[in-house]
Amino acid sequence: MLEKTLIGVMVAGAATLTVAAPASAADEVSWGITQQVEPGGRIDAETHAAIGNGCSPRTAVTSKGFAAPLQFTEGGNWGRAGGHTTAIKIPGKYTATFTCSDGRVATGSFTILGTPPPTTTTKPKPTTTKPKPPTSTSAKPAKPVKPQVAVKPAGAPQTGDGSLS
Repeated sequence: MLEKTLIGVMVAGAATLTVAAPASAADEVSWGITQQVEPGGRIDAETHAAIGNGCSPRTAVTSKGFAAPLQFTEGGNWGRAGGHTTAIKIPGKYTATFTCSDGRVATGSFTILGTPPPTTTTKPKPTTTKPKPPTSTSAKPAKPVKPQVAVKPAGAPQTGDGSLS
């Protein structure tokens, strides 16, 4: 009985480990980037090639939210590579990426704080212009408009037969 319980616990433990470590996790790059920054503020990023799923960067970190690409200019223990750049002044959520020396692509996101500018999805209304009348001298002049003649009533007004209904 004890032997069957131990086997059951071992199988359950192995299943838990399998679920906890998916195969795609080996492809993900472990790195860090500033998560929130003020418009025009400093953004930091780093990775450690010797720890976990870190990597040695082959390219700079690029993003539409950067004023310039983030160059890895600092080194350190455990294969550390780090660098800094400046955020643009337009608030919103941005994605940053770089390529590792082993070919993996690292992707992360950060937010520039503030209210993003509204996006315009409506098309501007076309301007309407009235065509100018022809300026030719050969055109006939317009006829004057005759005033409407008022119709004068004749006879007594029709108001009914005088009985109250």
